[in-house]
Amino acid sequence: MDVMVNDCQGPLAASPSTHPSDDFIRAKILTIRGVQVILDRDIAMLYGVETKVLNQAVKRNRERFPDRFMFQLTGSDIADVRSQIATLNVQTSLRSQIVTLNKGQGQHLKYMPYAFTEQGVAMLSAVLKSDVAIRVSIQIMDAFSAMRRALASVAPILTRIDVVERRQITDQTRNEERFDTIFKAMDGGDFPPQKVFYEGKHYDAYSFAKKIVRKATKSIVLVDGYCDDVTLDILSNKRGGANVTIATVAKTPITATAVEKFNKQNPTLTVKTVGMFHDRFLIIDNKELYHFGASLKNLGRQYCAVTKMDAIFIPSILQRVG
Repeated sequence: MDVMVNDCQGPLAASPSTHPSDDFIRAKILTIRGVQVILDRDIAMLYGVETKVLNQAVKRNRERFPDRFMFQLTGSDIADVRSQIATLNVQTSLRSQIVTLNKGQGQHLKYMPYAFTEQGVAMLSAVLKSDVAIRVSIQIMDAFSAMRRALASVAPILTRIDVVERRQITDQTRNEERFDTIFKAMDGGDFPPQKVFYEGKHYDAYSFAKKIVRKATKSIVLVDGYCDDVTLDILSNKRGGANVTIATVAKTPITATAVEKFNKQNPTLTVKTVGMFHDRFLIIDNKELYHFGASLKNLGRQYCAVTKMDAIFIPSILQRVG
């Protein structure tokens, strides 16, 4: 029969006839200061004595309880336990331990609870010298051993998870650093020659294209057979003095109304019809030439690359744009 938890410190919470279950005992074990312990109130309840009786016995035999056997909790220890990922019952047990200590004596807390390690539990059974203490202490030590075995069995898994998480954090940091390097180089006029975007990197590719557009101070020429409102959204990030020319196919989804609205806010946009280009090109201020493996509106949808080409090709492209 499981022991019924009694928050009061008056009548005994257990008796020699009660037999706490292993699960009940394991629920009382907490991790404090990196070690597994059980609080004085819970041990007293399991041994069938009052907490003050247990602590008085410890006080009379203090030389048998070094710090590795027993220590008194501090406020930071309690805060640490409350922050642990624990069950509500465990958290309530600790909270009840603190609130009900010396209840009715006109004060919230006369002393902080004591925590006993596995060695301390063994020593307690020797000090109290009762049949219940001896029998229950064996159960408690068995519970400590079972929890150590459980932790040992999952430790390799936790280690592997930790390694994977640290590797993911490292990779993410490296990617962010690389992307920052690209942006800084773009701002400094020393743009890297190429960039690859993997499928699903819509926002990264979108931001990258806007960064290139912002470099223009005079003119932007886009050669792209598949343009739509997304293309205009990217180009709208240009500086105010840069004129935009889009060279695209005759059946472009960009309407005259869209061009008109664009020009009211971001002058000046001109759309030209061409039919001799297969690839996509972006020319900035007639000085920088970029080749896109996908249309601007589709950047990040599939694996594609952006390459900075030699400016020597700019005149021939502009000649065909007209």
